[in-house]
Amino acid sequence: MSRRQTEMVFAAAPRSAMKPVNVPSVGPRYWTALVLASAFGANTGDFAAHDLHLGHTLGLLPLAVIFAGILVAEARSRVTTEAFYWFAILTMRTAATNLADLADHDLHVAPPVVMAVLALALAALVLTDRDPLARLAGTDRGVPVTDARYWLTMLVAGVLGTALGDYAADDLGLEAGLAAVINLAILAALLGLGRWSGFQSKAAYWITVVAVRTAGTNVGDWLASRHGLGLGLALSTTLTGLAFGALVALWRPRPALALHAA
Repeated sequence: MSRRQTEMVFAAAPRSAMKPVNVPSVGPRYWTALVLASAFGANTGDFAAHDLHLGHTLGLLPLAVIFAGILVAEARSRVTTEAFYWFAILTMRTAATNLADLADHDLHVAPPVVMAVLALALAALVLTDRDPLARLAGTDRGVPVTDARYWLTMLVAGVLGTALGDYAADDLGLEAGLAAVINLAILAALLGLGRWSGFQSKAAYWITVVAVRTAGTNVGDWLASRHGLGLGLALSTTLTGLAFGALVALWRPRPALALHAA
C-alpha cells in the first residue's frame, strides 16, 4: 500500500474506531483465527477464574483496563499491525467466558433465560445499527466498523456463544467433544452459506461470530476437561494460545484491497 493510500485509510476511520489497516479481512484465515481465539479465550477465562482464584468477577476490571489500553495504544500508534485487533478480541473472549459463567454458576440464572436475553440484546444492537456493512472503515474487509458499538456487540455475541456452548455440552448432555463436533459442523454450514452470499449483511456476520464462539467454547473445554482430552487448564491454555499465535503469524493476510472512491 502506498503512502498516499495509507494516509487515506487513516483519515477514513472514525475516531472511535480502529484504523482499517489494523483490522483483518474476513475470509478463511479470519474465521479460523477467531475459532482458535475463542478456544483460547474459553481457556484463559477459566484459568483466571479457577487456577488464579479470581472467580468470575475479580478479573473483569483488569480485563476492562487492558481492553481500554489496547484501544488507546492502537489509536496513538502509527504502526500497521493486526495485533491490536486480535489482542482486543482475546480480551473480549476472556471476559465473555467469565460473564457467562457468572450468570450461570454464581447468579444461578436459568441458561434459557440468559440465552434469550442475550439473543434479544444482540438482535437489538444489530437491527438498530443502520450503517451498511459496506462502510467497513473505508475498505472491503468484511468487518463492520470497529467502533464502540462493534465491541459491545462482540462482547454480547461472545457471552451468548459461551452460554450456547455450555448449554449444549452440559444441559443437553452432549459433553464438550460431541458438542464441538456438532457446533463446528454448524459453523462450517454457515461459512458455506456465507461464501455463497458474500457476508453482505451484518446479521450474517454476527450470527457467524456467535457460532464461532459456541464451537470455540466447546473445543477449549474439550481440550481441558477430564471428560474430554483432559489436558488441564494450564496446558490447554498454553496450547490454544500457541496455536492461535502461530496461525496469525504464519498464515499471512491477503493484500489489502484497493480503496473505493469516496
